[in-house]
Amino acid sequence: MSNTKVLPLLDAAIGDGAAPCCPPLTERPFTAEEAETAARMFKALGDPVRLRLFSSVASHEGGEACVCDISDVGVSQPTVSHHLKKLKEAGLLSSERRGTWVYYRVEPSVLAAMGRLLTKAAPAA
Repeated sequence: MSNTKVLPLLDAAIGDGAAPCCPPLTERPFTAEEAETAARMFKALGDPVRLRLFSSVASHEGGEACVCDISDVGVSQPTVSHHLKKLKEAGLLSSERRGTWVYYRVEPSVLAAMGRLLTKAAPAA
């Protein structure tokens, strides 16, 4: 059984699947909803342990990591689980249980969406 879900940062209606939750910061002011969504993402990444876990998953060979491979971040296993849960709630990670282990992944479209959010908008043609 898979626990994979659609991540909230993406808009499936957009052709390339990598639309950010919000326009680039330089394009226009955020709506209240866009600001809430972006704030959840940045808040989740604002903790050093969460940022280390996120980068461990994102940089892991094959694009996914078993919790057993990424839990050495200087905190207890229950704390690692708490931080991974927060990253999932923010839509930054997805997970799948395989036997007794849980595997985490950062969807490539999430990284693309984050990059677009922080990229200067292209000038209108």
